[in-house]
Amino acid sequence: MATEPSDGHAAATDEPIYVDGEEALDQIVAGNDVVLADFYADWCGPCQMLEPVVESLAEETEAAVAKVDVDANQMLANAYGVRGVPTLVLFADGEQVEEIVGVQGEDQLRSLIERYAN
Repeated sequence: MATEPSDGHAAATDEPIYVDGEEALDQIVAGNDVVLADFYADWCGPCQMLEPVVESLAEETEAAVAKVDVDANQMLANAYGVRGVPTLVLFADGEQVEEIVGVQGEDQLRSLIERYAN
């Protein structure tokens, strides 16, 4: 079960943070050096396959992991040009640096995060 920051500040946790709206994502991106945003849908099979990988990355890397339900956050998904799910957007130092569409291997995602986590 994911946690949401209770004090209004986005802090890296060892669990994915479920995002509701652009302001919430902006706070997470501003409050963490590296953020992996997972744009997903509950009905999406590949998204479900990616779920354990995303949870592992949240637990084992320095990145904060944000989960964005595209059905509940259509305007946010559109703002980031999400056309298909899963789409992973990586932020470093407050800027979008990578976008990956589709299921990716954990090792590939981990090395991508580590590249920006220095």
